[in-house]
Amino acid sequence: MQSRLSVDALLELMYQGSLETLYMVGVAAVFTLLLGLPTGVLLVVTRPGGVLPLPRLNMVLGIGINIGRSLPFVVLLIALIPLTRLVVGTSLGSTAAIVPITLGAFPFFARVVESALDEVDKGRVEAVLAMGGSGWHVVVKALLPEALQALLAGLTLTVVMLIGFSSMAGVVGGGGLGDLAIRYGYQRFDDKVMAGTVVMLLLLVQLVQGVGDRLVRALAHRR
Repeated sequence: MQSRLSVDALLELMYQGSLETLYMVGVAAVFTLLLGLPTGVLLVVTRPGGVLPLPRLNMVLGIGINIGRSLPFVVLLIALIPLTRLVVGTSLGSTAAIVPITLGAFPFFARVVESALDEVDKGRVEAVLAMGGSGWHVVVKALLPEALQALLAGLTLTVVMLIGFSSMAGVVGGGGLGDLAIRYGYQRFDDKVMAGTVVMLLLLVQLVQGVGDRLVRALAHRR
């Protein structure tokens, strides 16, 4: 049986693991936003009866998003190893984990965006169109501004999910707290490591959720 980590060694590993997790989640959140927001907008505006109706494109997007959401993330991690190697040159480490984390999360966020935009008062859209606005004007003048509060809440929920995904990436050597829990906690039967990583992940989730909730409330007070 391998020796357990000292307190100092554990704290150092926890620090490094936390930094790697923040790096993975931060970068993946940016890419998830860049991919998921326009996809969600397209799902709304291209549907039959939308401001830019393209039923075939809408159907293809919907099917693709549903497939992406239906795949368990662990399966996606393994299935995307060839793509990850092609994109970043390796399938190991925190940078490599960003690829499957992003591709696993953005379909969910796209549906969040779609749901948020569906809640916008149709009268706002009709008012923009009545003033001669184009589909682009509807998006930037009505849909996105009116749905901003719901979009921010949805993004907070997505980032929390990204933290969970980053932990599961440890299964394939993705680095971060998940990798620390598997290599030093599970494989070495070290309860201190397992407990420490769980506490750190809980703190990260609470921090993200707390900041997100504060921003949503601040936005609501300004409206």
